[in-house]
Amino acid sequence: MTLHYIDIAIVAAYVIGVLLLGFYLSSKASKNLESYFLGGNQLPWYYLGLSNASGMFDISGTMWTVGILFVYGLKSAWLPWLWPVWNQVFVFVYLAIWMRRSNVMTGAEWITFRFGDGRGAKLSHIIIVVFAVISVLGFIAYFFEGIGKYSTTILPWDLGFEVFGFQVDSAKSYALIICGLTSLYTIKGGMHSVVATEVMQFVVMTIACIGVGVVAYNTVDVASLNQIVPTGWKNLFFGWNLDLDWSGTPFPQVDSKIAKDGFDLFGLLFILMVLKGILASTAGPVPSYDMQRILATKTPAEAAKMSFLTICVLYLPRYFMIIGFAVLALVHMGPEITAMGDVIDFEQVLPMAINKFLPVGLKGLMLAGFLAAFMGTFAAFVNSAPAYIVNDIYKKYINPKATDKRLVHYSILSSLLLVVVGIIFGFNAGSLNQLILWLSSALYGGYVAANVLKWVWWRFTGMGYFWGMLFGLIASTIKLFFFPEYVDIFVFPVILLFSMVGCIIGTYLQPLTNREQVKEFYKRTKPWGFWKPIQEEVLAENPDFIPNKDFKRDSFNVVVGVIWQMAQVVIPIYFMLRENTEMIVWCAILILTSALLKKYWWNNLKNL
Repeated sequence: MTLHYIDIAIVAAYVIGVLLLGFYLSSKASKNLESYFLGGNQLPWYYLGLSNASGMFDISGTMWTVGILFVYGLKSAWLPWLWPVWNQVFVFVYLAIWMRRSNVMTGAEWITFRFGDGRGAKLSHIIIVVFAVISVLGFIAYFFEGIGKYSTTILPWDLGFEVFGFQVDSAKSYALIICGLTSLYTIKGGMHSVVATEVMQFVVMTIACIGVGVVAYNTVDVASLNQIVPTGWKNLFFGWNLDLDWSGTPFPQVDSKIAKDGFDLFGLLFILMVLKGILASTAGPVPSYDMQRILATKTPAEAAKMSFLTICVLYLPRYFMIIGFAVLALVHMGPEITAMGDVIDFEQVLPMAINKFLPVGLKGLMLAGFLAAFMGTFAAFVNSAPAYIVNDIYKKYINPKATDKRLVHYSILSSLLLVVVGIIFGFNAGSLNQLILWLSSALYGGYVAANVLKWVWWRFTGMGYFWGMLFGLIASTIKLFFFPEYVDIFVFPVILLFSMVGCIIGTYLQPLTNREQVKEFYKRTKPWGFWKPIQEEVLAENPDFIPNKDFKRDSFNVVVGVIWQMAQVVIPIYFMLRENTEMIVWCAILILTSALLKKYWWNNLKNL
């Protein structure tokens, strides 16, 4: 890629601006652990919401979304339900409120708040710490590999070098520089620097998204697009089968990708996505940057508003850019894509589109935007995991009387250690890929059942949590090594069943030994669910206690919120495709669902 000096200046100005802002705010992070990891619970919720959105705006996710939109058209709007993307709806409707009431610092510390200090609670505490740290190491390695490959494609300089007989290629050099710069302000400034720089990064990314969308809208002729895509590509809804046939188009090789993905039985896929999505969303956020921002808010109501804002600002501009790149590739990059052969490399399509279609200035802004997307996500992970090492291991088990100065000092050291180890993994990504996949897939596979029950079932114990996670881990590992050919979502019910069996067995291994802690959790968190025995005891001790009777209202708000979020996904797609009738319908749906959320959710936050 050739870069004009204006584009280079824009990227350089962005990097310098991020570093200066991060270091300027670093003095606020040195007071104590709460200041370093949670910003002292003094950061405004709208800053945290923008920061959270920035952390979710990653390069790899954008590449994947452009790819599935290219292949599946409007039906690709359903595929992020695999995560599911609407877990954020569950979070802002009620989970953020429940979680923030704990007044803890980390997800592992929350486990102690839920289960107490018994043996089962300690085992659960340890497995969550392991989950958090290993996940972050895997993501650092993943980001390191991804940003290196991306940088060599978009930047024109060869930075390869040799040291002590070891050859460092250009991709690794770029990755080292960018990860090093991001780590500088993240480790130095803690949460204050991370949030401030991510707000700045989100502004850059949003401007870049709008710019790309405008270029695509003015460049792509919809009539030409209609001649390229297969029948059904522009239909959002579906039957039991996918029924997309690319064989008569300029890109027949896309059919092989559909077959490899295993998504032809789209109706069955949708049912399983909804099943998994409800359970995974009810389980709550995994212990990473999303949970950290919830715990960093001032109040439970602000935690809910923060998660709501994340959705408000993320989807419309992001999908405006995503559909822009997809239609540009479909209409104007036929020769380049055909030259790739049987397998289309969407990681190459995006930088080629940037180079081919974006004018001087916007190209630099787009590069700065993607750099911001990487730095925001990388910084969020680097800032979240050390809290588990320092607060949940060192302070809890090694030195409970450590001074604030020492704890902050060790937090900086642990951040640096995690970055170094993660980068080492990144250098050896080829040999360690299987290990990283095993750890992340197994741990995530065992997460759902135990983390649903911890919210809704009074009898659930720390031992049940530990054995549920462990059984899920074993089931996921067996799937990974012995049945790799099966799509993960189709095996999910089996893994869920194994994990649920572990939860039940572990729970009934012994009587409920920490009844007082369970009552304290119930009184402070106020969850709905199967809490009747504990509720009766709490009411007997405190007749003024008001139980949570909002299950129906929360369920209604969740359904409305999922539709509200989907509207923000499809509106920019319909706008780009000039499907004006559908766009107007979904705009009306967005307005209606917004009004319903205002009446039945937002207005009730003042009562918290």
